[in-house]
Amino acid sequence: MSDDNKVHADLRTSFGKGFARRLRAEGKIPAVIYGHGTEPVHVALPGHQVSLIIRRANALLDLDIEGKSQLALVKDVQKDPVRQIIEHIDLLVVKKGEKVSIDLPVVLVGESFAGTIANLDATTLAVEAEATHIPEHVEVSVEGLEEGAHITAADVKLPKGVSLVADPETLVVAISVPAAPAEEEAPAEEAAAEAPAEEAAAE
Repeated sequence: MSDDNKVHADLRTSFGKGFARRLRAEGKIPAVIYGHGTEPVHVALPGHQVSLIIRRANALLDLDIEGKSQLALVKDVQKDPVRQIIEHIDLLVVKKGEKVSIDLPVVLVGESFAGTIANLDATTLAVEAEATHIPEHVEVSVEGLEEGAHITAADVKLPKGVSLVADPETLVVAISVPAAPAEEEAPAEEAAAEAPAEEAAAE
């Protein structure tokens, strides 16, 4: 974890949509911190800095709350569906050395055999990792794989210190050959040609 993740958080005691709008107008993001049996703590975060940090999935923040340090994992980001403005963030209290369950993005690398396509069935994998050493993603190689090949969660090579939580049989990638448009249209054309013949036989 780098110093870029150090964030100053202001405690807040006012709530409601009106107060949240004022915070956002000041360039801040309302957030709540919870976990480890503690009472939820409501804070305001610096908008621009945090927006950059949470571009990475499963971002970890090193919060400075009135001089006290608190590690927190970003669990949920609520955005305005139209303007895509961050409206609220849920943060989970974590401790150094603690392992957390997260969904890790899957990134395909390499090229499958010529003429085939790699279908990504699982865009994320549920795993467990140390809170302060969460990888950005997990890479899955499809290099040279031919039609019919498939990769399950059990086949994925996970980074050191990361263990699988998802069902090992979960399909992650399947290699196939795209159907040719002409082949798809053929049955419909044959059915159309057979219809008049059947009508004539009926008469």
